[in-house]
Amino acid sequence: MIKKEMIAMLLAGGQGSRLGVLTEKVAKPAVAFGGKYRIIDFPLSNCINSGIDTVGVLTQYQPLRLNTHIGIGIPWDLDRNVGGVSVLPPYEKSQNTDWYTGTANAIYQNMNYMEQYNPDYVLILSGDHIYKMDYEVMLDYHKANKADVTIAVMPVPIEEASRFGVMITDDAGRITEFEEKPEHPRSNLASMGIYIFSWPALKEALTALKDQSNCDFGMHVLPYCREQGKRLFAYEFNGYWKDVGTLGSYWEANMELIDVIPEFNLYEEFWKIYTRGDIVPPDYIAEDAVVDKCIIGEGSEIYGEVYNSVIGANVRIDKGTVVRDSIIMQNVYIGSDSTIDKAIIAESVSVGDHVCMGCGEEAPNVLKPKVYGFGIVTIGENSVIPSNVKIGKNTAIKGETVLEDYPDGELASGGVIVKEKEGERS
Repeated sequence: MIKKEMIAMLLAGGQGSRLGVLTEKVAKPAVAFGGKYRIIDFPLSNCINSGIDTVGVLTQYQPLRLNTHIGIGIPWDLDRNVGGVSVLPPYEKSQNTDWYTGTANAIYQNMNYMEQYNPDYVLILSGDHIYKMDYEVMLDYHKANKADVTIAVMPVPIEEASRFGVMITDDAGRITEFEEKPEHPRSNLASMGIYIFSWPALKEALTALKDQSNCDFGMHVLPYCREQGKRLFAYEFNGYWKDVGTLGSYWEANMELIDVIPEFNLYEEFWKIYTRGDIVPPDYIAEDAVVDKCIIGEGSEIYGEVYNSVIGANVRIDKGTVVRDSIIMQNVYIGSDSTIDKAIIAESVSVGDHVCMGCGEEAPNVLKPKVYGFGIVTIGENSVIPSNVKIGKNTAIKGETVLEDYPDGELASGGVIVKEKEGERS
């Protein structure tokens, strides 16, 4: 039997509904990030940098782009005969065929995959966080404490702690209690959704809870382990970690990359972030173009002005256009004499001439105020924006729009336009 000390199970099936139109056709971990990467590149790179060469990636929602991106794992050196990366979608079985119904249920349904490596330890990860972490250091901590479960935690301001699962520990770091999103938190140690389980403890918990509906680690598995008297420890992490689950946090994390001294550095030699690299020409910046404090992707052509923005690969920005505080993903075309202010424009969008995005005063979004906020204009992939239109703040657009879709040539702040292609349903 093959023997691996620790394997990783990476949960990448999430829809990411709080990212609105950005995730209508793509799983959250496959969303572009930082002009060059996809969100899943970060946990995958952490795995190989930590010496973990066996990773199961659990997919479910809109997995096509994720599967294509991961391929056989070559960019992360995970194309191995033994181990490597395996994409694990739900599959039909002779009985009890189910979609994954919770984080722990997804892992339980892949018990056979884990058993074939006979691991000592299993690392459970989310596919939608931006951070660098050496999982080997966490494993050493797990071993030193003879733990059954080690949970990575991060100190957060106490007034924000009620948004998280909170761990209460004794002086030795052992978890004595935990509270899921408590109204009055008694600790500021927030769970990061990163767990190391000793294999026997994980197997026992998943088997015991196999009939639990929507079986989840925070709600079911951890309380079960504690009730059974298992040793649970908190591993405190103090580096950069960001859950990019909302448009605001996604925009913020991209903007932090372009600070003069970035809090999260993509350029460190000793901890590289790997990604699939397409062969594209170098970028071109015209003589009278202006580029100030930006990330510019390969193959991009800049003829206008770009300030404080993250620009993906193969983007063209024409003369007279000014882009500020925005994220423009790959294969986007923006015409001439336009103004783009605090926008997130997804892949393969075409924007006409004389377009103003992010104009006027803010107003709450009419459809999903909790999703489309933060003053951001959000444009879904493959959308078309006609020439000579104005688009306000907290707006969302998806589809091939025409001038007639904009009353008086304008989409007021808080407005939404969703055009479905024939044969598509919203």
